[in-house]
Amino acid sequence: MIEIKHKANGAVLARVPGETLAGADLREMSLNGADLRGADLSCTNLELSDLVEADLREARLMGALLIGAHLTGADLRGADLSQARLGAERHGRAAILTGAQLTKANLQGADLRHVEARDARLEGVDLSHADLRGTDFSGSNLCHVIAHNALFIKANLREANLCGADLRDCHLNDANLAMASLHDADLSSKQPGGFTVINLANFESADLRGANLRHVLAQDVNMRNANLTDVDFTDAVIGGAILRRADVTNANFSGVELASVTMEFANFSKARNAVIPGYKKNLR
Repeated sequence: MIEIKHKANGAVLARVPGETLAGADLREMSLNGADLRGADLSCTNLELSDLVEADLREARLMGALLIGAHLTGADLRGADLSQARLGAERHGRAAILTGAQLTKANLQGADLRHVEARDARLEGVDLSHADLRGTDFSGSNLCHVIAHNALFIKANLREANLCGADLRDCHLNDANLAMASLHDADLSSKQPGGFTVINLANFESADLRGANLRHVLAQDVNMRNANLTDVDFTDAVIGGAILRRADVTNANFSGVELASVTMEFANFSKARNAVIPGYKKNLR
């Protein structure tokens, strides 16, 4: 018999038969504030469980089922959630991670579709190959996150901090990154001839200083009022992009076709290698 206790007062919250929690059925359990630090919860069913402010530091949650779980304010620093399932097809059915701490957690291959993770701490998290479609990361800290080949399609990253993030080969189609910080982020590719996709994404007023966007596929992207200082756009595809009033100081547009780009009030005289079509040269 395993006793799950409260992290602060030691009160017994649940008693689970067996010698391990791995693979256990803990569905719909009230584990608010539980002390599960370092616990083996691999393949455990925690669907719809209350884990608000639970201590799950360094816990092993590989392949765990957390759909609909409430993890508001939970501490998951260093936890292994690789291949865990927290997402759902529709909003309201996925897990809630608002205000949770996930610094240095492993979420490789995890399903986080439509998860609510506003104002969460995800510095240095590994999200490689994770499914983040429709996930709400607004206001969250994803500084130095590793997210190779992750799906951020229609994700909400408004005002999120993605400084130094490794987003190579990601899909950020139609994602909302308005006022997000992406300075020094890498949106290029790990593979020769590969590319990150940000078509239709909203980067309005975002900070992309020093970001690497080489070969990025950015058709119809909105970068109005964005800070693009020192951004490397070499060989990027930005047809239909809106760069109105963007700061393009020292941005490198080598190999970029600018014919269909909206560039009013963006001072391209300060950019590098920008070939401006003749009919656009008198634009302010």
